[in-house]
Amino acid sequence: MSYTGPEFDSPAPRRPRRGAMTVAVAALVPGALLGWLVYEAVGDTGGPGSGRTEAKAPSTIQSSPSPASPASPASPSSASPTSTGNKPAPAATDAGSLKGKVVVIDPGHNPRNFQHSTEINQKVDIGTNWKECDTTGTATNAGYTEAEFTLDVARRLRTILQEQGATVKLTQNGDRTYGPCIDERARIGNEAKADAVVSIHADGVGSGNRGFHVILPASVHAGAADTRPIVAPSRELGERIAGSFVRATGSGPANYVGGGTGLVTRKDLGGLNLSTVPKVFIECGNMRDSKDAALLISGAWRQKAAQGISDGIVSFLRG
Repeated sequence: MSYTGPEFDSPAPRRPRRGAMTVAVAALVPGALLGWLVYEAVGDTGGPGSGRTEAKAPSTIQSSPSPASPASPASPSSASPTSTGNKPAPAATDAGSLKGKVVVIDPGHNPRNFQHSTEINQKVDIGTNWKECDTTGTATNAGYTEAEFTLDVARRLRTILQEQGATVKLTQNGDRTYGPCIDERARIGNEAKADAVVSIHADGVGSGNRGFHVILPASVHAGAADTRPIVAPSRELGERIAGSFVRATGSGPANYVGGGTGLVTRKDLGGLNLSTVPKVFIECGNMRDSKDAALLISGAWRQKAAQGISDGIVSFLRG
């Protein structure tokens, strides 16, 4: 997603978060290092891409969506599942384990946003300031768009979670002419009283910047925004997704943000600021780097990405 536009884009009472941040980091780092070794050893050696980022750095890529994804290159082997924190990784086939849980999946952007520049450039209130309704998102150098990627991963993730009994809602399913706007994306999760919300994205920074990162809400109390009740549970959700994503995909934490932790806290994203339920964003990789792009266009890798995100959500919901 672009870091220069907007987002790319009542929980059940939950027990106090276990342990200090060091516990979560200690649990994440070994898996992250293992994933990073695999990640660095594998990947396309295609030509360098030109970078673009939203505050992420500015990006104005506006590619027409193609109906089908490019052929999938070989994807790296997944690291062996390990525990998330002190809990074992959940079994993907544990049918019914999420019965009664509500998960909202937010596929970033919309494949037709580029056709509706007037609408998506209208400003909406995100609490701390005003931001554009939505952006077009980024794309690989070959034209595979972020909006196509996020929708594909979201559908895969929905299938996995539904098989385990969760009620799953998408903020958009390719059925809207543009958007929804970032404030509506937040509202959909709030009105669903979601137990967890995950917004899916891919980054668009310069070539050589690789890896994933999970964006957590900062403590914001301004205007319509008050994230204070969701900061702690959102961090737990993000930590669990980060650890599971490493194990499922073999990808490592971003080498350009987050200090190698795979975690970034931000207060400028309306999709987080306006949420009243636990919510995180995940940037699954960098579309403008040839090695990351080779993963992102792979259907097999996208399935691993969906599984990793699902494992983190399941671990969080089980407590």
